[in-house]
Amino acid sequence: MSSLWTPDGERPVRTEKNPSFPAANGRPTPEEMVEMEEELRAMTEEIVSVPASAIVANHCVGLFQLAAAHLQIVPAALEEARLAVDAMACVVDGLKGRLGQDESTLIDALAQIRLAYVQISAAANAPVE
Repeated sequence: MSSLWTPDGERPVRTEKNPSFPAANGRPTPEEMVEMEEELRAMTEEIVSVPASAIVANHCVGLFQLAAAHLQIVPAALEEARLAVDAMACVVDGLKGRLGQDESTLIDALAQIRLAYVQISAAANAPVE
């Protein structure tokens, strides 16, 4: 991983492939430690400035997209798609009433991806004539 998602965009993290980030030799200098601590503090402030429901909704959209991707390939990766659909359902159904302004959209998206899964699964299991 070379970056970390925050509400304001991607933030670089130190890796062997990202030598421009501090501590390419594996041991940060005291100045680099202060800089990293300040960046971490800033990232934390950014994350907590966004309602948790919005971040949870974003993760649900990611699960929707993951399921859709597995359903779009030929042949569909049904077990992989099912896991993503079930994970999305756990969040959406489990947090009903707590997902803020995006809740109705997430409920609709879950219904759509479930329907797509059922249709593609049925087609995949239909006898070839």
